[in-house]
Amino acid sequence: MTAIHELSATALLRAYAEKSLSPVEVTQHVLERIAKVDPKLNAFCVVDPDAALRDARASETRWMAGAPAGLVDGVPTTIKDVVLTKGWPTLKGSRLSSAAGPWDEDSPATARLREHGAVLLGKTTTPEFGWKAIGDSPLTGITRNPWSLDHTSGGSSAGAAAGLAAGLGALAVGSDGGGSIRIPASFCGVAGIKPTLGRVPYYPPSAMSTLGHCGPMARSVDDVALMLTVLSGADPREAYALPPAGDFRDGIDGGVAGLRIALSMNLGYAKVDPEIAALVQAAAQRMQALGAAVEEADPGFESPHDAFDVLWKSGAANAVSQLPQDKLDLLDPGLAWAAREGARFSATDYVRADFVRTHLGIQMAQFHQRYDLLLTPTVGIPALPVGMDLADPVTERGWIDWAPFSYPFNMTRQPAATVPCGFTAAGLPVGLQIVGPLYAEALVLRAAKAVELPLAMPALN
Repeated sequence: MTAIHELSATALLRAYAEKSLSPVEVTQHVLERIAKVDPKLNAFCVVDPDAALRDARASETRWMAGAPAGLVDGVPTTIKDVVLTKGWPTLKGSRLSSAAGPWDEDSPATARLREHGAVLLGKTTTPEFGWKAIGDSPLTGITRNPWSLDHTSGGSSAGAAAGLAAGLGALAVGSDGGGSIRIPASFCGVAGIKPTLGRVPYYPPSAMSTLGHCGPMARSVDDVALMLTVLSGADPREAYALPPAGDFRDGIDGGVAGLRIALSMNLGYAKVDPEIAALVQAAAQRMQALGAAVEEADPGFESPHDAFDVLWKSGAANAVSQLPQDKLDLLDPGLAWAAREGARFSATDYVRADFVRTHLGIQMAQFHQRYDLLLTPTVGIPALPVGMDLADPVTERGWIDWAPFSYPFNMTRQPAATVPCGFTAAGLPVGLQIVGPLYAEALVLRAAKAVELPLAMPALN
């Protein structure tokens, strides 16, 4: 029998409707699981059992009356600690953040989840201000990978991914400015999508400006689609908000037959671990067997590394400029370095980088005239050992040097999902990235559903 903490949100909702499980029973079980497992992982910076059980009791009353409040009523859910949550501090992994508050406002994602009856368990860990793709911060320490505690969860949605993989909630809100949903999801063996910019309202705006996206993470593609449907409600606090797009579960079982799909193993310039390359190739072959026309083709753009570096480090400088300047020695040293680098760029440097970004978007729009979707590895390496920020310290200076597949699509604003596609020989999960044209989240999720592999839960006792 499947343990309660292993059930998907979709399965929980079915059980609530059938009255074979109750939201209170599920929430109590998951809170016990958190108390038992999270000391090993460090996925949470806030857990609020009283609030969660209060939400669960209210949900149970609604289900017993046959009147659930919304699409995720009673589902245990977590919020990344860069997303405002009324009543809980949002410290963003930083010792420079004040816990004093007042914490009297929900971000749009939190508000939509409350409207739909979600049981909010607590807040999940992030590297300081979400600045890097490794799961540690000066405030909360190291977040570990449930598949191997000696390896990082990835970041910056570190606790979100680790918690999902370990069964510490069924849904998780993440954010992604250069891969921060997709990288940890890949490392931890869960699914997630960075939607088109504006699909999920994001407030307060990211320090990284329009590179920053908010989106759903879950253990199954069905649950990602369910959560995206909830999160994509309009909010006047999002300057780039898109109009409503309906239910992303509609047509999700339509498969990939007849789609034109490009497979790019290295985007024309990136390095990829051979084990990861083989697993991504196998996923592409499964799509071909399902009727898609898959061919190897690079998008044709040069590496946007230098342009992204300007945009990202300028964002880091922006984030740091808003902090108490006499306490900057408390920052993560890597963030302090990135901010100093960013402060040296001129306005002209930034505009030139933004022009690269614009042309990259044009190139991808033209590419999608030929191909419906693009497949790549999500990350070219398996999860790094804890304590390592670089895969190759000789040739790399920052995380963007070992994660070249994700950030180009923050620059272009396109939807990009990751879905598990297998394990390395060492037992570390590997993700397949699926990129679609602007506004095509439904198509991306349909392809992800067709190719996803069901994964057992890691053995954490």
